[in-house]
Amino acid sequence: MQQSTRREFLCQGISTAASISVIGQSGPSRAESPASRQPNILFLMTDQMQGPVLDRAHLCQTPNLDRLAARGVRLSRAYTPNPVCSPARASLMTGLLPHSHGVLTVTHCVHDDQAVLRTDKPHWAQRLAEAGYRTGYFGKWHVERSEDLSRFGWQVNGTPGTELYQKHAGEVLGPNPPEPRFSLSKSISGPPGYPDALLYGVFDRPPEQRGMGITTSLAEPFLKDALAGSQPWCGFVSVSEPHDPFVTARDAFDRYDVDDIPVPPNWNDDLTGRPGLYWKAARVFANLTEREKKEAAACYYASITEIDQQFGRLIDLVEEAGQLDNTIIVLTADHGEFLGAHGLYQKNIGAFEEAYNIPLIISGPGIAGGGVSDARVGLHDLCPTLLELAGLEPIGAPDSRSFAPALRDPAGQSANYQTGYAEYYGTRYWLTQRVIWNGPWKFVWNGFDFDELYNLDDDPYEMRNLAGHPAHQARVREMMAQAWQIIRDTDDHSLGRSQYATLRLAPFGPGILDEGGA
Repeated sequence: MQQSTRREFLCQGISTAASISVIGQSGPSRAESPASRQPNILFLMTDQMQGPVLDRAHLCQTPNLDRLAARGVRLSRAYTPNPVCSPARASLMTGLLPHSHGVLTVTHCVHDDQAVLRTDKPHWAQRLAEAGYRTGYFGKWHVERSEDLSRFGWQVNGTPGTELYQKHAGEVLGPNPPEPRFSLSKSISGPPGYPDALLYGVFDRPPEQRGMGITTSLAEPFLKDALAGSQPWCGFVSVSEPHDPFVTARDAFDRYDVDDIPVPPNWNDDLTGRPGLYWKAARVFANLTEREKKEAAACYYASITEIDQQFGRLIDLVEEAGQLDNTIIVLTADHGEFLGAHGLYQKNIGAFEEAYNIPLIISGPGIAGGGVSDARVGLHDLCPTLLELAGLEPIGAPDSRSFAPALRDPAGQSANYQTGYAEYYGTRYWLTQRVIWNGPWKFVWNGFDFDELYNLDDDPYEMRNLAGHPAHQARVREMMAQAWQIIRDTDDHSLGRSQYATLRLAPFGPGILDEGGA
């Protein structure tokens, strides 16, 4: 195993807890009782977690997150505005689409003058800090490359590169942690010249000694101290799991019967009628057997069960302090994971729902309990939503809107949130792709190949591309009008000025807006 990968398994970041209470003491002191002050916020973030794992009928075991959903609203059609880490996380913090905040791909993939966050754009945590909130961030950041979180409203910085995290991880792991021992593993090989890459595995390291546990235990002292104080607070806990490689300890893996893992119809999709790039990306996984695909899924679900246990500890702390009723708790992910769908794993190449549909649960004061909403909301929409729920001044970005009404009244307001829009620019391989949702319809505008149109009600596994059918051209025109309107409203220079003859790759140009849209 390569050293960088080993370090991720061992710690994925590192820092300690002893001085958190001192570092975090910022903002005006408040004498109000917890019931009368502004709500606290506990933000629980995962990496590469599919939304459907929280469905009641799904086999993934998440008792603590189920408990959270019972207290709040689960949004089953939440989506990421970009299917890779940095652009999605920057959108979460700013309420902006990637073309507006400037982070178009993962920051460590490019030179220092690319994927640069536009720091003149405010973040929601800055609003909290200005309003007297005590703020702390723990775990994976990946929003921008400086990792100076004080610039963005976070008073305690517990990201992996800090001394705080490194010291804490050292205390957890000891001076010379042994190499993990795998009882089950599978690596991806080929084409010739590429190194083998671990896809999944079962090993002897418990979650408490991996990134998820280190991050959670680092956040606990901040949370305990904040719960005992008089200030409103916001704690953000961001784990790197269940991101590939899907690794888990044996006890979590043994909760799943590999033979009982269902085989979705799109595992064996031959990608007929879809862009050739998708087929090219799937080739590296083509030799996986059905048994190996099931093992990969079991490892992935087991990792999520471990996350559930870790996050449950934090939820318990809030409950034991008697502050659940005054604390907004958010559970989400930056993007999803293909997990074998359409012959693909990870994300990047392919605009399928497995990569775009993310988990989202929100509970807290003023939020309905036990509801499941089909409101179509984006990760970037959390920025204005949290500020509204906290009663603070909005940022006012045209790229996003608050969905707080759908949290207060899921049954009555969800119909007002039925459209969505996402951007993808490629990762290392540059390309242009936009995803547009409208009710059950999903249109994928590809600048590198022909487009895609799916009816998610009739075809939830996205097996039939309807984009080329004459009967659906009115629908394509309508959804292109929706895309062009967003491009105009958010000042997307690149596509807004793509009328040069050889760049006319959309089925309908922006002039359809001036003709009355669809």
